Amino acid sequence: METKKTKYDTNPLDPDFVRQTDEVWGEDDQKPETQEGRGATKQVTPSPSDNARSNVYSEAPTRRIDDPPLDAPYPSVFVPPSYTPPPAPIRPPQPLYQQAPHPPASQQPSSRTVPGIGLPEKWAAMLPYAPFYIGVVVSLLDLLLVPRQEVRVRFHAAQGLSLHIAMLAIQTIFGVIGSLTDSSLGGSLFSLASTIFLIISMVRVWKGEPHRIAPLADPSQWFNQRIEPRKSQ
Repeated sequence: METKKTKYDTNPLDPDFVRQTDEVWGEDDQKPETQEGRGATKQVTPSPSDNARSNVYSEAPTRRIDDPPLDAPYPSVFVPPSYTPPPAPIRPPQPLYQQAPHPPASQQPSSRTVPGIGLPEKWAAMLPYAPFYIGVVVSLLDLLLVPRQEVRVRFHAAQGLSLHIAMLAIQTIFGVIGSLTDSSLGGSLFSLASTIFLIISMVRVWKGEPHRIAPLADPSQWFNQRIEPRKSQ
């Protein structure tokens, strides 16, 4: 009696290997044989997912526009990257003269003698605000005699000179208006107010409190830079 063959009892070297294999598979699966035969090698049709995997751009993640494509080769470490360096920042034009540093706001003037004028620092910084044109004379002497290392004294001298010139200009305007209107009330009130302000300025500088008049910053800086101190022999 012939032993029944199974689908595993086949000899690949047998010329009838394909036919016998088809018979065995047909008997086990109880399905009709196809024209090509179940044991023969068949062409596998690619699925849609296989087509998507073959295209590197089909399932690529979100990338920046400036990034290289996925199929681009890796750059060589021996080749420097080609890029355009950013433009150098444009520097603003430098002023014709540097701004003089302001004196410390919380430091109280000392009693040491200021070189060039021979007065204590308190008096040399306070007298430029003296009323009745005394401050104008002291301010000019400070700017002409005190060296630039004395920042506090020269700052108050320049600011005091600018303040006196501004008050003199306003007083002149009130004088012209008074001559046209035959009334000197406005000039008298301004003269009283300016005198009070000068006295308050002297007190603040004497106590070492910060005293900076913002509208006079530019003319004060101009006087401090343009009036050169006299060189000591």
